[in-house]
Amino acid sequence: MITSPFERELKLLNEGELGIVQQLVESSNIGFIVDLELDGDYGWAVYKPELGEQPLWDFPPGLYKRERAAFVISEFLGWNIVPPTVIMHDAPAGVGSVQWFIENNGEHYFPLFDTRADLHPQFVRMAVFDLLCNNTDRKAGHVLLDGDHIWGIDHGLCFSVEPKLRTVIWDFAGCTIPDDLVTDVEQLLEDVPEELHQLLHPAEIDALQRRASRISRLPFLPQAKSHRQFPWPLV
Repeated sequence: MITSPFERELKLLNEGELGIVQQLVESSNIGFIVDLELDGDYGWAVYKPELGEQPLWDFPPGLYKRERAAFVISEFLGWNIVPPTVIMHDAPAGVGSVQWFIENNGEHYFPLFDTRADLHPQFVRMAVFDLLCNNTDRKAGHVLLDGDHIWGIDHGLCFSVEPKLRTVIWDFAGCTIPDDLVTDVEQLLEDVPEELHQLLHPAEIDALQRRASRISRLPFLPQAKSHRQFPWPLV
C-alpha cells in the first residue's frame, strides 16, 4: 500500500519516462494504462488525455484538471482518498491527468460494504468527500481496496456549481458526520489550496466553500431524493 506524502510515486509521475501499455477499452473517455520508468525505478499509472474526452453539456473540456483538483483537496484535508495524480503536458496524446495505478483484487463498494464493517468509517469519509466535491459519478467500481485502505478514482465529473451529487454510497444517509471530518473540512472556509485557482473556475471554488460551510453547519450526510442520484451503471 502506498502512503502520503507519495514522494516516490510523485517523482515517477512527474519525472519518469512514460510509455503507453494499452487502452482502457471500457472507459467512456479514451484513457490508457501506462508505465513509468526513472533511474531504474518503475511504476504503473492511468493516463487520461484531454483529447480523449467526450464533449459534455454540463462540464467544460479539461476534465483532467478536476482529477488533479480532487487529489489536491484530498491531500489538503489529509484524507489520502485520491491516488497521486499529476497533470502531464508532454504526454503522447497531449495534456492530461496521470494517476498512480492502485493494485487491487477487483472488489468494489457493494461486496466490501457487506463483508467489511471495519471499512465503514472510510466509506463515511468518502461519502463526505463526494458531498464536498459534488461528485456526479461515484460508481461502485470507483472504490478500490488496497490492503486495508480505500481509494477513490475517476473524479473528472466533480466541482460543478449546480448540486449534482450522484453516488452509490447512500448506506450512511442521515448519519452524523464525525467531528474530526467536520474539523478537517472547515479548513476550506478560511482558504483553499492555491493550486485550485489554476484548476477550477472561481464560481466553482465559491461553490466548494459553500458546500464546506453546509457540512460545518449541518454535519450529516444527505438522503437521496430520486433515482437520478444513483449513477448508471452502478458498477
